[in-house]
Amino acid sequence: MLKKKKIRKKYIALLTATVVVGTVFCAALISFIRSGGASELWTSPMGYLVLVLFAVLPVLLLVLLAATVTGNPASVSYPLGKKEEERVGKEETRFYKLSEIDEKREEYAKRRYDESVTLKSFCESFRNYAASRLKLYYSLSDIRKFVAGLGVTHLLILQGISGTGKTSLAYALGEFLGNQSTVIPVQPMWKERTDMIGYYNEFTGRFNETTLLEKMYEANYSKDIYIIVLDEMNIARVEYYFAEFLSLLELPDAEERYLDVVTDKREKDPKGLKEGRIRLPKNMWFIGTANNDDSTFAISDKVYDRAMMLNLDEKSEVFEGRRSVEVRMSYERLEELVKEAKEEYGLTKRNERRLEELDEYLKGNFRITFGNRVMKQIRTYIPIYVSCGGEEVEALDDILSKKVMRKLETQNPIYVKNEAEGLCEKLDELFGEDKMKHCKAFIRRLEKNA
Repeated sequence: MLKKKKIRKKYIALLTATVVVGTVFCAALISFIRSGGASELWTSPMGYLVLVLFAVLPVLLLVLLAATVTGNPASVSYPLGKKEEERVGKEETRFYKLSEIDEKREEYAKRRYDESVTLKSFCESFRNYAASRLKLYYSLSDIRKFVAGLGVTHLLILQGISGTGKTSLAYALGEFLGNQSTVIPVQPMWKERTDMIGYYNEFTGRFNETTLLEKMYEANYSKDIYIIVLDEMNIARVEYYFAEFLSLLELPDAEERYLDVVTDKREKDPKGLKEGRIRLPKNMWFIGTANNDDSTFAISDKVYDRAMMLNLDEKSEVFEGRRSVEVRMSYERLEELVKEAKEEYGLTKRNERRLEELDEYLKGNFRITFGNRVMKQIRTYIPIYVSCGGEEVEALDDILSKKVMRKLETQNPIYVKNEAEGLCEKLDELFGEDKMKHCKAFIRRLEKNA
């Protein structure tokens, strides 16, 4: 319901307008009489109209005066309907869209999930689903890398030349999970978090809510896996507009990951906002697609170190995928599968020793090291990849090429060229010939470009 104060303001304005019109009318009448038109006033049609208006105006003034004093005129004495009350109530909040989500929050708790899915069956079914339903084709190895990356961090970067299906892969995952992915085209002028979640408009008294803010708020009511696709993420500087998200994702306790939305708290604010802050959902993954050309910025080490990467450099061959249905998996089930994989397929002692020796070699010859963050990612990535149906050495080759060998790009190119052969021989010595193909391919590329 509208407040009495607002009603009175409305009728004061009407009263003022009526007084002004009446004054103008009286002035015109006096001028007409003085000009000699008094004799025609009582005989002409215009004269009758004047008399009617002269009689009605005082009555109208009295009605409006009473309405102003009481704040409850007959014209608004009827109660608002249910829909109208809901509309008015929403208009009083500065978060219109988030308040609508509050009304539907009970629906999210009713969803049922498939708790029997395994990582291996998930990868195979997802690949077949993308091929048979969406006509998107990916190698089983790429699917395993993609799923393993999801288990390591909530930020993935899909790299490769245009047309290899980077955005399509992220989109297909949402379709397969029964919760459509949200594609957000990154804009070149983005510099801060308000470009992503919106801002409070002082003029309108409303918060300009973005699609990302809506999805973040909704995800906190749900157990679904939410996929946010940052399309062409490096067309702006990722470390600028995504800085606060990067910091929050580093916090070990997911319950403490809160992002400031507004600086104050109001009674009509959505229930899910805590002191003007929103929790970064633990069931939300950010997948960025990146191109490397003159129109984009280089992604900084700060971002790469916290993300997992998947290189899609060429199209996969077309194949006849088995007809597959979507798999409704909760984020809790994914977390459970990751935990089980780490317990069952931990990094073997043999490969632990190999990594230690490789680390010593890199420190001595290139002054680079794995670091605690990289080792933690390796110990999580390897078991998940193996649980997806892959081999341990394959996973090592993939993650070392992206997380460790990539650091060679910061070294003197001539020095790297001179030491390239020795590093490749060391990899063969530790892991066996033809086992570390991705690592050696990366080294040879640096050698060639030096």
